Amino acid sequence: MTERLYLHDADLRSFEAEIVAIDGDRVELNRTAFYATSGGQPHDTGYLVWATGAATVTNVQTVEGCILHTLAGPVPEVGSLVTGQVDDDRRRQMMRTHTAMHVLCGVMWKHWKRVVTGGNMEALSGRMDFEVDQLPDGFGIQIEELCNNEIAADRPIEVSFIPRGNAVLDRELIRTKVSLIPESVTEIRVVDIVGLDRQADGGTHVSSTGQVGRLEVTKTESKGKGFKRIRFVLHDD
Repeated sequence: MTERLYLHDADLRSFEAEIVAIDGDRVELNRTAFYATSGGQPHDTGYLVWATGAATVTNVQTVEGCILHTLAGPVPEVGSLVTGQVDDDRRRQMMRTHTAMHVLCGVMWKHWKRVVTGGNMEALSGRMDFEVDQLPDGFGIQIEELCNNEIAADRPIEVSFIPRGNAVLDRELIRTKVSLIPESVTEIRVVDIVGLDRQADGGTHVSSTGQVGRLEVTKTESKGKGFKRIRFVLHDD
């Protein structure tokens, strides 16, 4: 299986790897810093360079347990040594957005003890669904203020790994309505926004909430009985 370098170092952008398999215009590496689409977080982009060529990485997906990098351009041979370069702007935006989603999740749990029922994100925007019967008037303004207070607190974000058996006994580590962690995973990665939110998570994050930027709630809406959606965007100021 491909070693996922981003699980331990989300700031890593350049890395060395070997091509271990080819499927058309998709290649599998023995190690990668490219994030593969999962958990609501879209894939990274960037490029691969090798001795006789280079190609742009346009998509990264996990297919039957294999991380496949889609290339626009020539495809290196199996056994080729390559240098991978992750697009920094896109990764940084995804990191900020994913952390913002955890801030929102943490605020909802801290103040209302509500779990997430769904979510999705793009660069600097996202939405999260919560198990809530009804949102009070002015809720969007209230949740926006609470989230920005947590961002301004510049809380550190720590990553650790614990045995699966320990994680499943800690209900607060699984904030989704249904656990999305495959049974095959024996070690759980935990992302901790210290003092606010601690969850099992495989995505990339900034190192403190102060790097997220200002969060603006753009819409709150009902998605059926007992389910409410919050949409947001991020700003640099």
